[in-house]
Amino acid sequence: MTEYWLVSAPGDKTCQQTWETMNNTTSKQNSLCTNYKFHIPDLKVGTLDQLVGLSDDLGKLDAFVEQVTRKVASYLGEVLEDQRDKLQENLMANNTDLPSYLTRFQWDIAKYPIKQSLRNIADIISKQVGQIDADLKTKSSAYNNLKGSLQSLEKKQTGSLLTRNLADLVKKEHFILDSEYLQTLIVIVPKNSFQEWNATYEKITDMIVPRSSQLITQDNEFGLYTVTLFKKVIDEFKHHARERKFIVRDFTYDEEQLAAGKNEITKLATDKKKQFGPLVRWLKVNFSECFCAWIHVKALRVFVESVLRYGLPVNFQAILIHPHKKTMKRLRDVLNQLYGHLDGSVGHQGANMDNVDIPGLGFGQSEYYPYVYYKLNVDMIETKQL
Repeated sequence: MTEYWLVSAPGDKTCQQTWETMNNTTSKQNSLCTNYKFHIPDLKVGTLDQLVGLSDDLGKLDAFVEQVTRKVASYLGEVLEDQRDKLQENLMANNTDLPSYLTRFQWDIAKYPIKQSLRNIADIISKQVGQIDADLKTKSSAYNNLKGSLQSLEKKQTGSLLTRNLADLVKKEHFILDSEYLQTLIVIVPKNSFQEWNATYEKITDMIVPRSSQLITQDNEFGLYTVTLFKKVIDEFKHHARERKFIVRDFTYDEEQLAAGKNEITKLATDKKKQFGPLVRWLKVNFSECFCAWIHVKALRVFVESVLRYGLPVNFQAILIHPHKKTMKRLRDVLNQLYGHLDGSVGHQGANMDNVDIPGLGFGQSEYYPYVYYKLNVDMIETKQL
């Protein structure tokens, strides 16, 4: 199970008491889940108006940061290619696996100073993740172009004789070179027409050098033949050859060009290899940055909603719940029995009320419960949309 519930409930006499009541009821007595205290520092509250405005903006920021986090994870999987099975071990947050980071969450005061206003902290995260998103677009575009060029050239090294690069198939001795009158052509002949070619190629036009044709190589469908003829009949030969389904490849033997083509593949492969390491490192580092930022946004949302729901002075306990398989409905019922009294309109069933639009109640989120609730899915490989 990669799904977690981040909830908060108002403090009883103490927050510790809230934690114990909830943990005893859901975990110790009923074994429905594993619970963790979720530590949120004493943040600056600001005014009620600021909190109401911020609540809506944090919802949008939450969605944006999660989207970028998943995008970085997805692209890392793409870059790893045949090592994609190692993706999970490369998706770390602050040098630890994602569930451990989440269950042992500590606010990063150095990055997100708690003396700043809540709005400023949200802006810091927005700017930071926005920059990562922009850099990802630039880096992925450059790497994808390089990979595309290399794949295109590599594709031409294989495949049908009709389209593939001929550089590694032909040799200098297959051609008449530097002749004023004669030229050697490359002709692709269907396998079932080899006999016809050998019997008739000298008669396709006048001025073909007798016995000049040679089979250089063949694949499952075609053979690659040479034929030497006078330059002045080349166009006529191409025309009549096409009528008989013999295809003349547009090819000139040029050692410098052939060497340059081979060098281009080597250069692109080397460039790709050089970029691979730094790109993977950048993606790992910035995945961690984004994931940590995302959990800080969740912490901000819990803080803001808890103050709006439960009032001042700040007195609530944030709890991270890891539901056990097939217990979610029962767990939801138990939580509603515990906290249903917090909101008379919901009763004890915790019904899903659509489009609730009351300050501090989630601004139209489809799942509303009498306690503050946010769902997290830390499965970054399946990219399940929440």
